[in-house]
Amino acid sequence: MNAAQIRELFPILNQEINGHPLVYLDSAASSQKPVSVIEAVKQYYEHDNANVHRGVHTLGSRATDAYEGARAKVAKFLNAERSEQIIFTRGTTTSLNLVASSYGRAVCREGDEIVITPMEHHSNLIPWQQVAKATGATLKYIPLQEDGTIDLSDAERTITDRTKIVAMTYVSNVLGVVNPIKQIGEIAHRRGAVMVVDGAQSTPHMKIDVQDLNCDFYAFSAHKLCGPTGIGVLYGKKDLLDRMEPIEFGGEMIDHVDLYESTWKELPYKFEGGTPLIAGAVGLGAAIDFLQEIGMDEIDRHEKRLTVYALDRLSQIEGLTIYGPREERAGLITFNLSDIHPHDVATVLDSKGIAIRAGHHCCQPLMRWLKASATARASFYLYNTEDDVDRLASALIQTKEFFGDAIG
Repeated sequence: MNAAQIRELFPILNQEINGHPLVYLDSAASSQKPVSVIEAVKQYYEHDNANVHRGVHTLGSRATDAYEGARAKVAKFLNAERSEQIIFTRGTTTSLNLVASSYGRAVCREGDEIVITPMEHHSNLIPWQQVAKATGATLKYIPLQEDGTIDLSDAERTITDRTKIVAMTYVSNVLGVVNPIKQIGEIAHRRGAVMVVDGAQSTPHMKIDVQDLNCDFYAFSAHKLCGPTGIGVLYGKKDLLDRMEPIEFGGEMIDHVDLYESTWKELPYKFEGGTPLIAGAVGLGAAIDFLQEIGMDEIDRHEKRLTVYALDRLSQIEGLTIYGPREERAGLITFNLSDIHPHDVATVLDSKGIAIRAGHHCCQPLMRWLKASATARASFYLYNTEDDVDRLASALIQTKEFFGDAIG
């Protein structure tokens, strides 16, 4: 199945925006949903809607089976050892905050170190700032090379015997950098630290094996991999999750409650207080089925081919600056066009039916490192084609000409 055929499975893409066929190039922010995912969520609400783990009636049993079935699919998708290592959360942000608030605050003390990078999304930066402030730990940054990549020798120097946590994005949502997570994790483990991976931009696009990566925690969101919004995953090594305390308390996560003391359920339920997003889990399971039917390796190959094509096309536009490495990068291109503000670029492109992202992309420290207040970003997924890239390139040339004429 080629990208054009896959595109037909996404109803939202079959529309016109401002009189033009939609070209959706903002999947790094949120991907579109195939019919199978939409139907799975609809099926749940129409036939199986009930709370999980509580009622003994038929609907409750079916809902519980669907919810736990989705957990088993995620575990297999990540190659986790056990389903109980999969915690359902509201998304990558919640997953990373859970690790920071529960694990980070418990293990860090004054004089300890937390190591991250300047390319981190705010969701993998601010939680560690807060841990450092609360515990007296020092927040350190692995420096970036000129093209935004990381040199392992810099990681070796930055991660020390005082480091307790190394937290890093697998794929940068701005630079397209694919970080050497496995090797940096090995450095962290030699120093006695744990490795936390922000997998928001990697999980939708490549095969993930948490056992091979040997990471201690791994987080991702469903809405970036063809699933619903509002649900995500935290994977953790069982011994670490067992030692961690929950940070949300209430129904479903408790074992026994007295007037002055309470105990918690076993994994994963002690971290899933309250009624979960059951339909979201069902949709995530359907999204995983959809992606695996196409094949994660094929998705990876398609995006790499398309990115090479896009880099070649956009590089020919005079005055267009591309950020990040030219080799070994993920399927997104962040750029600026002459001295035209990225929001103006995005607005003109939208008038032509092309959806891109503009702004600081929740990476303000990285923007300052790039010496840019904001950038534009085109991101690709399995439903994008070379024709989409051609329309983008043509529209950017027209945008430059329009603003050149307006200024002149």
